[in-house]
Amino acid sequence: MNYILFDGEYRDNLLPLTYTKPVADLRIGILTIREKWEKHLGFTTTTITEDYLSDKFPMVEMEENVLINASILPTVALAEMIMNLKTSEAIYQSGELLAFFSNENEEVDLNTFRTIEFSEDLIQIKHSWDLFTHNGEALEADFDLITEGRTSAPIPDSVHCINRGRIFLEEDVDIEIGVLNAGKGAIYIGKHAQVMEGSMIRGPFAMGEHSVVKMGTKVYGPTTLGPKSKIGGEVNNAILSGYCSKGHDGYLGNAVIGEWCNLGADSNNSNLKNNYANVKIWEYAQERFVDTGLQFCGLIMGDHSKCGINTMFNTGTVVGVSANIYGSNFPRNFIPSFSWGGAAGLKTYALAKAHETTKLVMNRKNEAYTEDDQKIMEHIFETSSKYRAK
Repeated sequence: MNYILFDGEYRDNLLPLTYTKPVADLRIGILTIREKWEKHLGFTTTTITEDYLSDKFPMVEMEENVLINASILPTVALAEMIMNLKTSEAIYQSGELLAFFSNENEEVDLNTFRTIEFSEDLIQIKHSWDLFTHNGEALEADFDLITEGRTSAPIPDSVHCINRGRIFLEEDVDIEIGVLNAGKGAIYIGKHAQVMEGSMIRGPFAMGEHSVVKMGTKVYGPTTLGPKSKIGGEVNNAILSGYCSKGHDGYLGNAVIGEWCNLGADSNNSNLKNNYANVKIWEYAQERFVDTGLQFCGLIMGDHSKCGINTMFNTGTVVGVSANIYGSNFPRNFIPSFSWGGAAGLKTYALAKAHETTKLVMNRKNEAYTEDDQKIMEHIFETSSKYRAK
């Protein structure tokens, strides 16, 4: 069977995180949504996404296809139901389309399909902040999925562990003289990762391959550190998607940081308003600030963005793709893509300069900045221009 993940109606709600990737490639828990589905289904997947992303993330269509809503996180029961779908059948939950069976070159009219209702609880990512609010549940599910039937690599005696049965180390993890507390949630440490001395980690927590936790870091779960990333200071309920660096002191909380981002030394974000009111945040789909319904909501940052030392982000700040923020005082709480500056004012970050920097940053971690990547960035530069000051 051929499985295709489609972005669905919430893709624009998830900007700026989905400017550079399909919904399926967002990270929550340990794995991306795509990786979760592929483990549950036992097959690779392709994607239906925006045209400008399709060269990098192509769709493969075969004679028989099952299309799955990428905003839904898989469960064993849902994956089983999807694998048993037949021609002209669709799965819904309370009016939400979860998946359907499609034949190649056949016009799809879902009104004619046999409807199957899925009744068990599911996690669906409809807004950017859903990623950190559901990160704990997703991380626990991924932990069970990845570690089932396997044994953790040995944990050195110098590491103080609480609830050792919910701690899993992959091969070649470098860790000494620290605290791993899985009493409140599982802890997963990927291959070739390093946890330096004096770090205190309270689960749920996951770190990807070749990632680093710096000396004396304090981590409160649920927190995810993607591959080839680095954290220091204090981190609480945050997702750093991958290839990120927050290597120094400073606070990051209730946040989602895209790939290839850098947070300068002693940068901080607020995650609670002084009046304790619900946090409002910029949402691209409505092009206005919306009520998250959350009392705690910090920073959402798109791929390839950076901030200088001592940057202060206000509660509920959204930073677009390839922005460079610096200077004293609080910058505005919506910073458009390809912006350069801070509280004193923003100007456009020249596309040629952005290309140059992005290539250097990616090469530093032995990753290529491809022609497809450049075209994606050029598209984002053009379509986001309406948000930048003229």
